[in-house]
Amino acid sequence: MKDWSAEQVARAAGAELLREGQGGPARVVIDSRAIAPGDLFVAIPGERVDGGRFAADALRAGAWGVLATPRWARSLDGGAVLAADDPVAALGALARGWRRALGARVIAVTGSVGKTSTKDLIAALVAPQRTVAASRANFNTEIGLPLELLAAPAGTEVLVLELAMRGFGQIAELTGICEPDVAVITNIGPVHLEQVGSLEGVARAKAELLVGMRDGGVAVVPAGEERLVPYLRAELQVVTFGLGGDVRFAEEGSPVVLAGDERITLELPFESRHNRTNTLAAVAAARAVGVRPEGRVDVAFGALRGERVVLARGATVVNDCYNANPLSMRAALDDLATQEPAGRRVAVLGDMLELGSEEAAHHRAIGAYAGEAGVDVLIAVGPRSAAMLESYAAGEAHAVPDAEAAAALADTVVAGGDLVLVKGSRGVGLEVVAEALAGERAGAGG
Repeated sequence: MKDWSAEQVARAAGAELLREGQGGPARVVIDSRAIAPGDLFVAIPGERVDGGRFAADALRAGAWGVLATPRWARSLDGGAVLAADDPVAALGALARGWRRALGARVIAVTGSVGKTSTKDLIAALVAPQRTVAASRANFNTEIGLPLELLAAPAGTEVLVLELAMRGFGQIAELTGICEPDVAVITNIGPVHLEQVGSLEGVARAKAELLVGMRDGGVAVVPAGEERLVPYLRAELQVVTFGLGGDVRFAEEGSPVVLAGDERITLELPFESRHNRTNTLAAVAAARAVGVRPEGRVDVAFGALRGERVVLARGATVVNDCYNANPLSMRAALDDLATQEPAGRRVAVLGDMLELGSEEAAHHRAIGAYAGEAGVDVLIAVGPRSAAMLESYAAGEAHAVPDAEAAAALADTVVAGGDLVLVKGSRGVGLEVVAEALAGERAGAGG
């Protein structure tokens, strides 16, 4: 936005311009501690601290300007000053204005599981043929998504954005900001049930992406997901992926993707079933913006998403503790079952949060599934996960209250040759377990 005037910035944001600035901002930030000369500081009112308190400091630090509520904006001197009653809404409007100015094709990704990995895969498939920008992990909310959109440089041809939700209305809000050309829904599963009540509620919340996108846009959805059918209006181009879908693998384990009349051969750096499915969604999205992927797929997934660490004692830890719900737990256990470790299969599974009144049943179901997946040792972490032990009878079982206790127990239980899955909802903090085990790697010697 360097080429924009302060008046253009204010108009796009729907803000009142109280003071002119020189040229346009280099970037947009919401953390006054990260201010660099030329930045626009958007002062977000928080539950504990109002960002407006730091507006003057931002200008003194060299900010191009400040966007704040009138309470703070009217007392500021120096730099461009913009006033808006709702700075978060103004941030979203500014991002929408920049999205339109970019003229990039926008791919928006949501779903119960796998949206971040799918977003990363789409970017990897598109990058060899187009200038692409993709949002970082966690920048998928009403604040994070606009920041990522505004960070996309001029000349970006394809923008891949992740959309998250905690309840109804949030995906609709994000869709209105990013105005996607392609909408990808990875799956519908039991997440956020405390907020949306049922799987039908999950589908309704995720389908806000389909409802809000323009006529003629491309909807990429899982084959056979009946809960999404009511939202697939005739004005959308619908592409299904997965078994029986428009985009599918030629056969189980095959590197060949069938997409319409095309046969696309990919070299994938993973074998996990869920990421192969995510790859199909990514291929469909790439084709929707005119990219025909082929060959090696260079993708690096984010931290805590299936990272593998070999320990000095000879065990291998699969660190997949970024988040968890019944769908992703099953996928991780499926992958565990397909591997043949020299030792045992060990699963350190934490509480799955926000599952509502059926949370005990969901945890019991995962305990049974772990047994079916060939787990030899199950360590259940947290008060909810204790219910897993009620249905797990395949081997050694332990229940511990928290991640610290799990780390101490795992250190004594895990032996050479074991394959150890560590997975739980983010709030459980199971990275403590993975980090404690992995710590021996750095200290190993002699």
